Amino acid sequence: MVSRIIPVEPFDLVIFGGTGDLARRKILPGLFRRYCDGQVLPGARIIGAARSEHDDTEYRQFAADAIREFGGGRACEDGTLEAFLENLSYVTTDARGTQGWDELASRISNDGRIKAFYFSVGPGLFGDLAERLHSYGMADADCRIVVEKPFGRDLASARTLNATLAAHFNESQIYRIDHYLGKETVQNLMAVRFGNMLFEPLWNSQYVDHIQITVAETVGVGGRGEYYDKSGAMRDMVQNHLMQLLCLIAMEPPAKFDPDAVRDEKLKVIRALDPVEPHHIVRGQYDAHAGQEDAHPSYRDAVENPRSSTESFVALKAHISNWRWAGAPFYLRTGKRLAARSSEITVVFKDTPHNIFGADAGRHRNVLSIRLQPNEGITLGVTIKEPGPGGMRLVDVPLDMSFAEALAPDGEDPPDAYERLIMDVIRGNQTLFMRGDEVEAAWAWTDPIIAGWEARKEFPKPYESGSSGPTDADLLMQRDGRKWRGVSP
Repeated sequence: MVSRIIPVEPFDLVIFGGTGDLARRKILPGLFRRYCDGQVLPGARIIGAARSEHDDTEYRQFAADAIREFGGGRACEDGTLEAFLENLSYVTTDARGTQGWDELASRISNDGRIKAFYFSVGPGLFGDLAERLHSYGMADADCRIVVEKPFGRDLASARTLNATLAAHFNESQIYRIDHYLGKETVQNLMAVRFGNMLFEPLWNSQYVDHIQITVAETVGVGGRGEYYDKSGAMRDMVQNHLMQLLCLIAMEPPAKFDPDAVRDEKLKVIRALDPVEPHHIVRGQYDAHAGQEDAHPSYRDAVENPRSSTESFVALKAHISNWRWAGAPFYLRTGKRLAARSSEITVVFKDTPHNIFGADAGRHRNVLSIRLQPNEGITLGVTIKEPGPGGMRLVDVPLDMSFAEALAPDGEDPPDAYERLIMDVIRGNQTLFMRGDEVEAAWAWTDPIIAGWEARKEFPKPYESGSSGPTDADLLMQRDGRKWRGVSP
């Protein structure tokens, strides 16, 4: 299948934090891939800005090294890389001072082209950057800013951040990025739901038994220990990534595929969420991998805090109080140092109302599985007769669509989530970005859960690295007569 690449208009993109890990791993390689595909045209200006001292030549070398390491194997020997690097420059900039701002302003175009500013920095600098962009005349009514998570650590701080940005930019100019929403499968979730008559009539508690959302990681906290120990899985993953997946799977059909129409429906889901009961949530913290303590230390050793009560795993049961989903629970689970890296949404349909094949046929259910990573794709489990004589023996078989095989038969990797989202910023499409009231509503649901843990002085349950999490998470499902889907690659 040949994709239709539509070039974006010429633009200026300033990457604050331009020498950081996100710029190195995602932003610069992603822009290069879009350049290779003809979506970013020659003449686009990409400006790195950070406190470290570099000139244009040194920054282009930094970008070249990043692209060779993280560019997904795109050819760099035909002169394409050199041509792309000509679009890059660098300005040493102090976010809280005056250094570099005059020079940065002089490099920004006044020819009416799109201007975007990527805040790939800590949220403590958002206000300083916003103020200086206005003070030095770079922020006009048509410019856009991209802000990375964490967008607050609770409702109060999220409101403060929203107010800070709102003092300088309209909501239509603010792009709160969650890379999960840029994944091909996540967007296909909307296409599957709202583009096919097959599913929508069944997408409710009358036919759905329950829904599972799992985001499992094999890695530990790594070099993020100091940040993570003040955050934990609830703030780092549940409040944003899993909440967004929950909204997309549960929301009503929007009147049209329009940014605010989609985000209005997502907001309704968050506001319909019931408070989570204490016995409907499990926290965990990984221990060392048995026999591999040096390579895979415990969470507390990794964060150098022997008394840490921060969770690296969360499993919870949520209910949405509306007509569509009343009575159908949503089970959310995320954790580090689990058995496999896997992100999956599973819709488990109810049993048939009457089994005509007798008790020997066994229990069979249709299961729709949407795989976000790895091997993005969709699988629908259907029940058929097992081949051969001997009666009506039923067996479940998958109807499996791998996106790599179906949509990229030549083996070419689909665009990375960051590539898609950055291009949406340039186009001015906010559909896949969070709105301010959406962020605040998510924190309003999350804060009481965290406050309850702190009031009860609960410690997370230990689980072994490389497992599927604490046993209490399995009991959470077993009490309801259900079980988690296996965490597998």
